[in-house]
Amino acid sequence: MEQAQFKKEILPLRERLQKYAGRLLENNCDAEDIIQEVFLKLWSIRNELRNYVNVEALSVTITKHLCLNRLKDNQRVGDDLNGLVLIDENLSPAEQLEQKDNLTHAMRIIDQLPGLQQSILRMKHIDGLEIEEIAALTDSSPEAIRMNLSRARKKVREIFFMYNKI
Repeated sequence: MEQAQFKKEILPLRERLQKYAGRLLENNCDAEDIIQEVFLKLWSIRNELRNYVNVEALSVTITKHLCLNRLKDNQRVGDDLNGLVLIDENLSPAEQLEQKDNLTHAMRIIDQLPGLQQSILRMKHIDGLEIEEIAALTDSSPEAIRMNLSRARKKVREIFFMYNKI
């Protein structure tokens, strides 16, 4: 499928998919991220799309699965955040509270990252996977994983410190 045909057949689905994702996620920003991921997935399989009887149904299914994954990830991050023992018990209660607030803020920033960077960062730092394991799971090269991980860390740092300057 050529770019012009993709634009003609796939891009008009955006509004419907956006509404569907918005209903599932109850968050328009997350829904927009999901729709971008859907279009990236569709673009990556554009040459196989002619094998599908109903590309719109495929698009809705991809959207649904990505939304469900996002909801699971958000739930898991909440669970992980509650289960993390990163707060230094030797600190004063005020310092412990500040540490917990910083951790909560960092997790919120991670939630705002693009899907792939978010997943890679979580796999590396929350699940404790190695670069090679992440590469195998995502069917990417270790170099691509390192690059995305670096970009994700940089973005989290930038936003975190920008927030803390205020």
